[in-house]
Amino acid sequence: MKLKAGVLGAGHLGKIHLRLLAQSEKYELVGFYDSDAKNAQQVSETFGYHRFDTMEELIAACDVVDVVTPTLHHYECAEKIIKAGKHLFIEKPIATTVEEAEKMIALAEAYGVLGQVGHVERFNPAFTAVKDLIHQPMFIEAHRLAEFNPRGTDVPVVLDLMIHDIDVILSVVKSPVKHIAASSAMVISHSPDITNARLEFENGCVANITASRISMKNMRKTRFFQKDAYISVDFLEKKVEVVRMKEAPAVPNDFDMVLQNAEGERRQIYFEYPEVQSNNAILDELESFADAINNDTVPKVTMQQGTEALRIAKKILSL
Repeated sequence: MKLKAGVLGAGHLGKIHLRLLAQSEKYELVGFYDSDAKNAQQVSETFGYHRFDTMEELIAACDVVDVVTPTLHHYECAEKIIKAGKHLFIEKPIATTVEEAEKMIALAEAYGVLGQVGHVERFNPAFTAVKDLIHQPMFIEAHRLAEFNPRGTDVPVVLDLMIHDIDVILSVVKSPVKHIAASSAMVISHSPDITNARLEFENGCVANITASRISMKNMRKTRFFQKDAYISVDFLEKKVEVVRMKEAPAVPNDFDMVLQNAEGERRQIYFEYPEVQSNNAILDELESFADAINNDTVPKVTMQQGTEALRIAKKILSL
């Protein structure tokens, strides 16, 4: 069944969501609402999407509302959508504060609607190619570096960029965070432009995360180290590499890479390059939410998970 969907907010990302919902087999795009009347008129005239005059009219016409407004307005939009009994897709970060996010969760439960948060890197084909190979990582290193773009500077780099990596890491480390250390610097903006955080989990895993929006080049790379394997995920280039170790053969051939430790144990290293399927991660996340609604299953990125990523991000910001 095609779900009637509408978009709140027709900025840069909102226009991408509009285009993808319009082409999706799982949604029927009913239109959008943007509080900036001039921008709304321009988007409607340029792309032909139906423009609603009020947020309430849009919500009433939908089964699902896709919130792509500035984070500051997430809670007020979500509250109206949920109270109208409509399902909610909301961009990351889920809300301005953890308290707002928790209220949204309680409302969704009270009104019996589903919610999903737009942590799009979970749908990055490089990550999906290896996520089932990541088992109890004990050390994780993530770098997310971006060239300066004034569009993102209304929020700290932790909420703009690092929260992606926080969410990905929380999704594979099944253990509570017990300690956080962080340091930041404001270089161009009035909020941190570069932050490094170290998360220590109760199971002993450590994650070292760096996010910068004042880099000379773009990089989105995470490395997972676990017993007998090292998994590298390049979110930007959509490439993965898995390096494994196994017991070395008694008589290795000329091409075998064999290491010997201080105890005399010999291990063979071998490389795997799992196939990375090309996809549109935003379309995939939107359509996975349609599947969750139609099949009454748990969304791939729940509001609880979005809230946990925000909670960790806020703790990093407080340090």
